[in-house]
Amino acid sequence: MAGIAGSTNYKVTLKSISTVENLAVALSVKPALLSEALSLPDDRRYTKSEIPKSDGGVRRIYNPDYLIRLVQRRINSRIFSDPNIISWPDFLYGSIPNHRNSSGQEVSKDHIACAAVHCGAKSLLKLDVQNFFDNIHSSIIFNIFNKLLKLPEPVSSALTNICTYEFHLVQGALTSSYLASLCLYDLEAHVVDRLSRKGIKYTRFVDDITLSTKISNFDFTYARSVVEQMLTAKDLPLNSNKCKAYYSSSEPLMVHGLRICFKEPRLPSDEVRRIRASVKNIEIIAAERAYRLTHAYRHDFNRCMGKVNKLARLGHIQHTKLVARLVAVYPLPSKRDISRALQIVMRLERDVSNKRDTYWYAKRFYMAHERLNILTRCYPRITSILRTRLRKLRPAYE
Repeated sequence: MAGIAGSTNYKVTLKSISTVENLAVALSVKPALLSEALSLPDDRRYTKSEIPKSDGGVRRIYNPDYLIRLVQRRINSRIFSDPNIISWPDFLYGSIPNHRNSSGQEVSKDHIACAAVHCGAKSLLKLDVQNFFDNIHSSIIFNIFNKLLKLPEPVSSALTNICTYEFHLVQGALTSSYLASLCLYDLEAHVVDRLSRKGIKYTRFVDDITLSTKISNFDFTYARSVVEQMLTAKDLPLNSNKCKAYYSSSEPLMVHGLRICFKEPRLPSDEVRRIRASVKNIEIIAAERAYRLTHAYRHDFNRCMGKVNKLARLGHIQHTKLVARLVAVYPLPSKRDISRALQIVMRLERDVSNKRDTYWYAKRFYMAHERLNILTRCYPRITSILRTRLRKLRPAYE
């Protein structure tokens, strides 16, 4: 399929996958295992759970069976995140791979890059698709594989089988975010072009659509109708309660939790204060040396470091100083960590011959490395020995 000019996404490679048997080869999955995954009954495919939403509703999460998870992960790595297969458009963000521009620089697709598109805007319209994943029907997913990626019907049907549940996408499936981003592939670029001619910038972060313009108090009636027509064509309803226009004349404009009234996105000042307070809290609890040996402290420390690293991505001047304060109170290993790390390595050595290509083997392998990263601060000799043993146990799973 030839590339379309502009910012649309398209299939890059001219190659295809002719049969389901070749699909197994392309995914590096044994044909018998792929067949087993395709024939897995619905009641075994996912474990359902519910978590409360901030608006009082309930979000359903589906945890895939290990077979479904394995195949979905391979679909992600071999198709959706491969720049030789799909070129992602400029206006899509979130849960899709970064790419390199013509100068070789990496272009981020996270929420910060998304917010940056709208910096300097005077008027903003935020649109939210209601129950986005649930409303993406399996027929749309089939067309992504069959019409966009030009895969034959049997292969497209097999991939749709693996990626959907009860005829729609579900949250928790590893492929859902990629497919949700692709679901408007045949309409969205045209809408972006139409809006661009009106001086309106468009981005979509999975199900959050943002429109902006540098015109004060802009009337978004026409722009909203254009987007709504596109969504209606795919049977995707807007959540009216979460659709709203914002104007710089009445309030600071925010996109994905970041202020956009500057040349680059910035965190709100109260968020920076909360991050500083989080660092101070870590320093206080670290004063009790015994607590620095615990798993609970590591969890709190890593969570705090994640918050501080947001400042680096935004170029905030406080980042270097706060990182230095956290480095001074790194978690410490205990002797129990030595025995735990040794047990994990021994289990990996036991399982390497018959479980090397499984998800759980890979998870344990990287868990062992995480424990060794902590051990090396106080026990470098035993850490070096265990790392040498781990080098022979690298997982085949991707």
